[in-house]
Amino acid sequence: MMKASLKGKYEVEKGSAAATLTIPAAGDAKLRASFTDATFSKGPSLDGLSLSLDKPGSFIIDYNVPKNDFRFQFMNTIRVFEKPVNLTYMHFRGANRTTLDGLVVFDPVNKVSASYAFGGGAKVKYVYSHGGGRRTFEPCYDTEKDSWDFAVSHKIYAEDVVRASYQTSSKVLGIDWSRNSKVGGSFKVSASLNLAEELKFPKVTAESTWNFEM
Repeated sequence: MMKASLKGKYEVEKGSAAATLTIPAAGDAKLRASFTDATFSKGPSLDGLSLSLDKPGSFIIDYNVPKNDFRFQFMNTIRVFEKPVNLTYMHFRGANRTTLDGLVVFDPVNKVSASYAFGGGAKVKYVYSHGGGRRTFEPCYDTEKDSWDFAVSHKIYAEDVVRASYQTSSKVLGIDWSRNSKVGGSFKVSASLNLAEELKFPKVTAESTWNFEM
């Protein structure tokens, strides 16, 4: 018996929908097929279709079918001063862009992550968890834009999390409400508001995941 999942997403402003089907592959790898409403709006087509092969903690290979474009992502862990450092190397063939991400977990409440784009800038984020993980603070500094981003999340119940964020460079305020349930699946509702726009209308996105057996 194979355990699969189907994740659906709907953007209210654009009136568009997308879905991702995940099924087990060889070993602990997973095969994903993502498609949008454009894939079926005018009959079955390759528009909006992408395929992905994912082995957790090892690699991810994404293939955008209509654009014939690949993204390669490789993960590894090294130890620096007895601390594990999680490294992620990503290369986007179509955009000719390469990034390197690192994450250091000092203890259960303190984490530092950094992302560097070759030929560009870097982002450094500090994550602090308070109250046994019920509340999390995430300040982030972007060296290329010379700006700060801030986020705070609060766990209301065992499965519900509310998160608020603000990007100082773009003046975008965001609020997310998510639930991750092993029994009823998971969902996420997001709203964002650009405070720099003269007419301020929030952008709302909803997504949900269902688990089932094949």
